Amino acid sequence: MKKLNCLIVDDEPIARQGIADYCAKVSFLEVIATCKNALQANQYLKTHQIDLIFLDINMPLKSGIDWLKELKNSPSVIMTTAYEEYALESFTYNVLDYLVKPISFQRFQKAVNKVNGYFLDEEEKKVVFLKSEKQLNKINVNDILFVEAMQNYVKVVTVHKPIIAHMSLKSFIELLPENDFIQTHKSYVVSKYKVDKIIENQIIINDYVIPISVRLKSKIMKIF
Repeated sequence: MKKLNCLIVDDEPIARQGIADYCAKVSFLEVIATCKNALQANQYLKTHQIDLIFLDINMPLKSGIDWLKELKNSPSVIMTTAYEEYALESFTYNVLDYLVKPISFQRFQKAVNKVNGYFLDEEEKKVVFLKSEKQLNKINVNDILFVEAMQNYVKVVTVHKPIIAHMSLKSFIELLPENDFIQTHKSYVVSKYKVDKIIENQIIINDYVIPISVRLKSKIMKIF
């Protein structure tokens, strides 16, 4: 079972630790990071792939609700708050459940089971099929590191192995989630969540070096 990458956003250390302890008891949850305010969380989301956010409402600098209003293409969210009155408003955003503190583990488990069911349904939509060597290969989009154009073919490099298919890079890009992949060069598209380093005009993913064109460099640097 795929684990859901979780981010906890709460200004209270005890509350962050409490949610983290609950997550540790659930096999399909993995806490990737904790943040003490929305601004810190916003920066983290720019470079990390998060499936689920546990989000407090009443925080300094910016409330959880105000942050959600501004957040584009947000991960799924479970609100964790002491305030019941924001429940109706929160569900107009990407909120899947609303937990009022103090939160029992039983209520927490019910909420995350709902979210997991949602992700299991969505997982089947996050695949592409490529015809290669007279067979169809099912590829999980989350496993793709980068794609390279090779004349009339594309080489799709995944965490498991590269797959070569007879199609154009443009056609393959149309199969991918728009916000998860970045074109770095006329011949390359990379997963922004797999980028390890950017060194001058090159992107490093594992041991691979992918070029950045002069035309696209400013756009890429704005994203990161």
